[in-house]
Amino acid sequence: MSIWSSLRAFRDKLQPPPSRNELPVSFRERFKALGNLPQLFQLIWQTSPALTSASLLLRIVRAAVPLATLYVGKLIIDEVVLLTQLAAPRDLTYLWQLVATEFGIIFFSDILNRALALVDSMLGDLFSNQISVRLMRHAAALDLDYFEDASFYDKLERARRQTSGRMTLMAQVLEQVQDVITMMFLSVGLVAFNPWLILLLMVTLIPSLLGESHFNARSYSLMYNWTPERRQLDYLRYTGASDETAKEVKIFGLSAFLTERYRDLADRYYRANRALSIRRASWGTVLAMIASIGYYAAYVVIILRTVSGQLSLGDMTFLAGSFSRLRGLLQNLIQRFSNVAEGALYLRDLFDFFALRPRIVSAPRTRTFPRPIRRGFTFENVGFKYPNSERWANRHLSFTLQAGEKLALVGENGAGKTTLAKLFARLYDPSEGRILLDGYDLREYSLEELRYDIGVIFQDFVHYHFTAAENIAIGRIEALNDAPRIERAAARSLANTVIEKLPNGYAQIVGKRFETGVELSGGEWQKMALARAYMREAQLLILDEPTASLDARAEYEVFQRFADLTKSKSAVLISHRFSTVRMADRILVLGNGEMLELGTHEELLAKNGRYAELFHLQASGYR
Repeated sequence: MSIWSSLRAFRDKLQPPPSRNELPVSFRERFKALGNLPQLFQLIWQTSPALTSASLLLRIVRAAVPLATLYVGKLIIDEVVLLTQLAAPRDLTYLWQLVATEFGIIFFSDILNRALALVDSMLGDLFSNQISVRLMRHAAALDLDYFEDASFYDKLERARRQTSGRMTLMAQVLEQVQDVITMMFLSVGLVAFNPWLILLLMVTLIPSLLGESHFNARSYSLMYNWTPERRQLDYLRYTGASDETAKEVKIFGLSAFLTERYRDLADRYYRANRALSIRRASWGTVLAMIASIGYYAAYVVIILRTVSGQLSLGDMTFLAGSFSRLRGLLQNLIQRFSNVAEGALYLRDLFDFFALRPRIVSAPRTRTFPRPIRRGFTFENVGFKYPNSERWANRHLSFTLQAGEKLALVGENGAGKTTLAKLFARLYDPSEGRILLDGYDLREYSLEELRYDIGVIFQDFVHYHFTAAENIAIGRIEALNDAPRIERAAARSLANTVIEKLPNGYAQIVGKRFETGVELSGGEWQKMALARAYMREAQLLILDEPTASLDARAEYEVFQRFADLTKSKSAVLISHRFSTVRMADRILVLGNGEMLELGTHEELLAKNGRYAELFHLQASGYR
């Protein structure tokens, strides 16, 4: 099979079938989703009780404005009609008082609207910030294996989309309450005139309610079902235009491939959304016509009663205006109810994410972490496999890392070296067996204290686009303002030789994401990462390929310093370079996740096993 055939097969596997059905959401589920609203209001209230109270009060006051405006308008018309029937001279004092009152109501209403917009804007910004912070903190508390699951990323993506715009949902709910109060005021006059008209109006609007509710549910289903593809669109958009990928996109001529894949996926999403939008617009037009027929039937009744002399011109204006406002309010209520129900469905994504709980947590009663570690870490028949996987990443591991010992992990790619390192730091818990620290199960210690005394620098360490000082302080972030400690860590890792060349030294932003940033080479980034390890000053240091991007001279200098750093401390080294491995006290050789050999460099060479084979293979490349 050609490479292009393989790529097409991979693309087809990722793409959904053209006739995809959206996730069904029943009418009962839509109403059930409204149960998310109290939790939303609780979060909003916690954001700012003062601003939330102000928003509620302003809306209650504003609810009375339409009735007051209509009633004063009725009085003005009746007064004008009366004055036209009187002989001169006419006293216009009362008329001007009514006009001034109406002007005052309109002016007051404008102030209310502006004040409400200001309050909602401030509350919305605060709420969005608070939810974003909470989402970041919650994501950080979840287990590492969550982030290795594609379905979790779909859930996280849907939750992220809820960090903004949720104040719109709150405003819609509060406007519902405001409009209900306004309707109660307006209904008093209409009920006294003819209660059947209100019933007619409500009956003709019910189809619109059902139609909007149905199509909002279909819209949510479409968005929910296409979450993986929307994430893929974001990825393709980033890959096609990013500083990190630009070189390969140009060298390999990937632009057409990436843009074509993006266009194909985006077009299919557009077609699915367009079909739903057309159906929604068509049915919406029909249902709106039914509501209009009901309104004009009632309007005809009001006109006939006025012509027959049963109502004054002011009464007709008031009733017609009240009925028109009531119709508009009911339509808004229906439209907004559908939007609120849809928003409540999306809220479920946010609260479902917050409902996720980490499994790796501290025990209710924890042991004090030993300082210093006296006996070390003991693995007793430890095995681990990832969730939803039948393959064991590690199995039957039994060995001890003595206090102060340097242990190197050796093995081919996929042998389970990095997974083993993560077990030391309790990023994973064993699926079987147990890990002891000074004779006690690792799970009995405080997770926070354990992580505090373990420093890990992975091969795929993060390039933080912060200042050079902040990049190093990542290793012990609480010491961010401890400049001497940061400089010592930089000197130990040789990062100081990199920083000395930067325009602004330790205050220089590294990485090109921001305008003033300076990009570093792979080896320079690795020195910054090693400085984080030195900054940590932990009792156990785990380095995953710590010198992979360094030249031979820099590697030699780094390990001269590394010997001083780890004196009286434990260390785990993962490396493919045997020049690095030989500095360890003992070497653990892994194969398919299991321990094959364990011993010193000389002992393993004498055994002439897997380690000796790998060593001689690498050595032959230098002959």
